[in-house]
Amino acid sequence: MSVFANTAALQPPVGAGAGAAAPVTPTPQAGGGAPTVPFADVLARQTGGVTFSGHAIARLERRGIAVDDSTMQRLGDGVRRAAGKGARDAVVLVDQTAFVVSVTNRTVITAVGQQHMKDHVFTNIDSAVIA
Repeated sequence: MSVFANTAALQPPVGAGAGAAAPVTPTPQAGGGAPTVPFADVLARQTGGVTFSGHAIARLERRGIAVDDSTMQRLGDGVRRAAGKGARDAVVLVDQTAFVVSVTNRTVITAVGQQHMKDHVFTNIDSAVIA
């Protein structure tokens, strides 16, 4: 079983090719009710809009790093804080895991657990956030 099987933000999109993004607009309800909000909007709000690259997902699986809803919330908060300070690329530390994030794209590039951090050097970053 995958270490992030229960985290919707880490599941690949269904039906759409990579990079295919539909415009986001509320859908009117039949019978004149209030418009519904597309699931993609709800998911983006719940995950702080943070996505994971294929490389990051592979690293999480290979290294056995579990990502739960609490971690996603803290990661999203860290990315928002970094963006608020003008960061472009940051290391966001959540508990014992370091996430290298493209703040501009709100995409996790890779993840490193505590047992793999020894002698690890993070390059091409301009910020660090402890979330």
